[in-house]
Amino acid sequence: MTSADRTSFLRWREIPAGIWALGLVSMLMDISSEMIHALLPLYLVGVLHASTLTVGVIEGVAEATASITKIFSGALSDRLGKRKLLAAIGYGLAAASKPVFPLAPNIGWLIAARFVDRVGKGIRGAPRDALVADLSPPGLRGASFGLRQALDTVGAFLGPLLAIGFMMLTGDNFTLVFWVAVVPAILSAALIVVGVRDPAPRAETAPVRAPLSPRELRRLGRRFWLVVGVATLFALARFSEAFLLLRGQSAGLPVALAPAVMVVMNLVYSLAAWPAGVLSDRIGRSGLLAAGFALLVVADLVLGLGTGVGALAFGVALWGLHMGLTQGILASLVSDTAPDDLRGTAFGAFNLITGLATLAASIVAGGLWDIAGPRGTFLAGAAFAALALLSLPAIRSTDRASAGCA
Repeated sequence: MTSADRTSFLRWREIPAGIWALGLVSMLMDISSEMIHALLPLYLVGVLHASTLTVGVIEGVAEATASITKIFSGALSDRLGKRKLLAAIGYGLAAASKPVFPLAPNIGWLIAARFVDRVGKGIRGAPRDALVADLSPPGLRGASFGLRQALDTVGAFLGPLLAIGFMMLTGDNFTLVFWVAVVPAILSAALIVVGVRDPAPRAETAPVRAPLSPRELRRLGRRFWLVVGVATLFALARFSEAFLLLRGQSAGLPVALAPAVMVVMNLVYSLAAWPAGVLSDRIGRSGLLAAGFALLVVADLVLGLGTGVGALAFGVALWGLHMGLTQGILASLVSDTAPDDLRGTAFGAFNLITGLATLAASIVAGGLWDIAGPRGTFLAGAAFAALALLSLPAIRSTDRASAGCA
């Protein structure tokens, strides 16, 4: 494939500037967040002597908090008919939480900072995803979500990479790395204020007075709820990536190099997400989603049964590839199946339910790790991923390629 062919395939010139800006906002915030989160489990366990079960509870509660907040912010964005304001508030709150990490004197403060950071994520998540859908031209929904996810994930691998560099330069000075992470968070919050606008309102997508009322929730429809059901089962297989970091440490990586696990995972993720989104517009979503679910089964088996750094790297790369083939496509399926005027509510409900499943998965993963070690945790993940794969035929009728949507 020539350079011109690749450019044409990715269709980057057709994607609106607002989606590029949202992608850059996500990238900067993820650089900040992942610089901290790549080190936080190691800091909690190695410095503050917390148990892995504690790590699982903290990570699960943090993500569930974000998910619970998303349903209210998503519904509010439908009620107001505006997305940017709530997204900007969410990014601003996350940026404001970042200085607490280097200043925290104990676990309680770190939990509070993580909680506030995730509240910010919850406030911005559903309105931002709905805004991407609102801004996407017909037939480019998968490409638009894929681009935003790819840029987001570029930040997710640059963050750990920067964390490694600063940890090596400063002799494992966690506090200094946490301070450096404050800078891209502030830039992210500033960029969404000046670089993103809501699209002009359309009569057919007028504000909804009571998005969370039973009547409006019924309007989401059977196809949407089938997507949510399959994604929830899949979320039970996708416990926090904090356990990838702990798996790296158990495989023999020194503390300074442990974030390399996240670098590898997110590099593969970022390279796969955009092409997967573009391809889903052309050939449909369900086949790529099935491939992603199957890859998670294999990744968990490798991480659970493999030994040494080579097996670790292979398993982590497969984990990243499964993320690239699933996350943007699931978001596209939510957009495909939800009414335009309830997109914020739809993304909020989707993230609430799957987030609660992630909470359960992370707590169980932490408990299994304490009882049976990495093998028990990852083999349980493989079993749930296999169940999710078997459930996929239920949503094949929701699959709409770009030819059908345009």
